Amino acid sequence: MAHPKRKISKTRRDKRRTHYKLGSKQLFTDPKTGEVSEYHRLNLETGMYRGMQVLPPKDEI
Repeated sequence: MAHPKRKISKTRRDKRRTHYKLGSKQLFTDPKTGEVSEYHRLNLETGMYRGMQVLPPKDEI
């Protein structure tokens, strides 16, 4: 098994991990309702996903 010859300092370790941060989520505005929501998410209020009716609207349930 391979072992490191020298201890990696905290600074070097943290420099390597700087790219792991989260980016901002992509949002879009629904043309029918005008709501802002995330991509690839079902709108539970209207039951719509990508312009198709997937679930009955919340007021019908």
